[in-house]
Amino acid sequence: MRILITNDDGIHAGGLQALAAAMTELGEVYVVAPAVERSAVSHALTLFEPIWIEHLPARPGEALRAALSGTPADCVKLAIRSLLPAPPDLILSGINRGANTGTNILYSGTVAAATEGALAGIPAIALSLASFDFQDYEAALWVARELVPEVVGGGLPAGTLLNVNLPPLPRQEIRGVRMTRQGRARFAERYVERRDPRHRTYFWIEGQRDGHPEPPGSDETAVEEGYVAISPIEFDLTAWRAMAPLAARLGNLEVEMAPGLVVGGGGRDRAG
Repeated sequence: MRILITNDDGIHAGGLQALAAAMTELGEVYVVAPAVERSAVSHALTLFEPIWIEHLPARPGEALRAALSGTPADCVKLAIRSLLPAPPDLILSGINRGANTGTNILYSGTVAAATEGALAGIPAIALSLASFDFQDYEAALWVARELVPEVVGGGLPAGTLLNVNLPPLPRQEIRGVRMTRQGRARFAERYVERRDPRHRTYFWIEGQRDGHPEPPGSDETAVEEGYVAISPIEFDLTAWRAMAPLAARLGNLEVEMAPGLVVGGGGRDRAG
């Protein structure tokens, strides 16, 4: 089994090192990650400059270790198409510093790397630890070891990846594992204006949770209550519940549903 491991915290991040070492027990490991931290770059690709690569000494059990100047999505694309001898059987992204729950998913390079795998038809898992300081990866590695055989053996629905978030707790203190939905948690940002020694203006982003109530079964709630949150996600951004009501309102345009669409019941339905 070929396992591609990447992240957005950079090739030298502790979470990536721990994950790569653990996965050598389960398969042939290829590590392709950004040379420096590329957090919050979402699914950005490098288009107007070259992507530089540095081959680093592979660690025990690794078939490849490479640092790229590009983004997490670049790493996955380049690994699949150029660096690996054949497409990987699984992509693992992480273990990230900080939770990727709620709307953070939209900004996350960690989740984007796993999404790139899902778009390529490769099972993928994003792993995040809900802390920037907690560095006990035992629980995350336990979850990864349990998930990998199930995901590779049973597969995932087309275009689906698993977004896994863990509370910053020792394994023995974790209360359990929950299947969850993406929450609504977001940060209320503010930009602090400052001056550098040459009196030039610059801004530094700060923020905190906006306190918006979470929907039942959310990833954010599970992590706050001491559970591992596993959310199957996909990146179909169609607002299915809005489609029929919006079409009805646009009567003057004589809107018709595109062939093959099945929309009903206020839910998400698609033909096929």
